[in-house]
Amino acid sequence: MKRYDYLLFDLDGTLIESAESVRVSLTHAMEALALPCPDLSDYTKYVGPPLEDTFRGLCAVPEELIQTGMALYRDYYDEVGQKSNRVFDGVFEMLALLRERGKKLAVCTSKNEPVAETVCDRLGLTPYLDAICGSTFDGSRRAKADIIPYALDTLGCGDRSRALMIGDTHFDARGAQLSGVDFYGVTYGYGTAQSMEACGAVGFADSPGALSKALS
Repeated sequence: MKRYDYLLFDLDGTLIESAESVRVSLTHAMEALALPCPDLSDYTKYVGPPLEDTFRGLCAVPEELIQTGMALYRDYYDEVGQKSNRVFDGVFEMLALLRERGKKLAVCTSKNEPVAETVCDRLGLTPYLDAICGSTFDGSRRAKADIIPYALDTLGCGDRSRALMIGDTHFDARGAQLSGVDFYGVTYGYGTAQSMEACGAVGFADSPGALSKALS
């Protein structure tokens, strides 16, 4: 694989196991809105896309209640939901090795940036990262196609051929495709190799250890 100096990591399903925290927070928000909660057994339907899209699409929340639902979700996630998050085995070792080899590392997530910062702080990921980049509350930066260019600017990357987005879903792969950067998929998260391959993935890893070998 060619050399990449700027590595952008999705958070949920790539660095951390977090589907349960998202599920319980969505369930809480739907109950608080007194709306029927959809079947959340398939994590691939709601781990990855912007939260607003999940409320609008999968959850079928009326437009006038979406912002309220998102606020309910975030409050519960902050207080309760994220306690079930954990870092995948091998991630700390992978990040440490990549930093030793001079790579610039950033989290690139559709989570709101302050939420992503809190999650990374609590799980001990922040010391391994050069930047934590996420969406904005006002919606001006929402999908991966918005966040990837922002992350590259934050890292000071002027040549997108030297950058790689790493993630576990087609949302990550499509965002990379739209941003003009290569994409590498992980198969231990919540998406499928087929959906990522369809968006131009240049390769796949089945564990953080395998990913470390491929990137270093």
